[in-house]
Amino acid sequence: MTVGKTLRLAMLAGLVLAAAGCGGRLGDMFRRSPGPADGAPQEEVDTSASAESTTTLWDLFENRDDPNTTVEVNRYIWNAALEVLSFLPVESVDPFSGVIVMGYGVPPGGGRAYRATVYVQDPALDARSLKVALETRGGAVPDATVRAVEDAILARARQLRIRDRAL
Repeated sequence: MTVGKTLRLAMLAGLVLAAAGCGGRLGDMFRRSPGPADGAPQEEVDTSASAESTTTLWDLFENRDDPNTTVEVNRYIWNAALEVLSFLPVESVDPFSGVIVMGYGVPPGGGRAYRATVYVQDPALDARSLKVALETRGGAVPDATVRAVEDAILARARQLRIRDRAL
């Protein structure tokens, strides 16, 4: 046998052993289950559960998420946010994820320009369902201002709900 053939044979054997160590069907071919020493019949083993729980590298590339899953948002909070922050230009709206991105605008009677991002993350009419991020051209906005805007949105959302129930 020549050195080239020996080298190729060793590389092929190494690839087969490496693939056998990775698991999967090729790996199952080379695994031997220990048999009974006295020749007694073996019990059948259910491998379906263990095969489902086994994960491989290829599981990372599978998309198992349901593409039809959407986040439900509270329509009263959504509409109230658009009303309360109506002085800001709307840059993008995504009702499926509950995000409203607004550009810079000056509130009525104010002198500073603000920009806001509103995140409605739950269908409940609750303070936990609303997150507002405000900023000015100069940087961050005090927490009290953000809280006041959130309170105004929630108050308007409650008014909208009460108005709908009266109809």
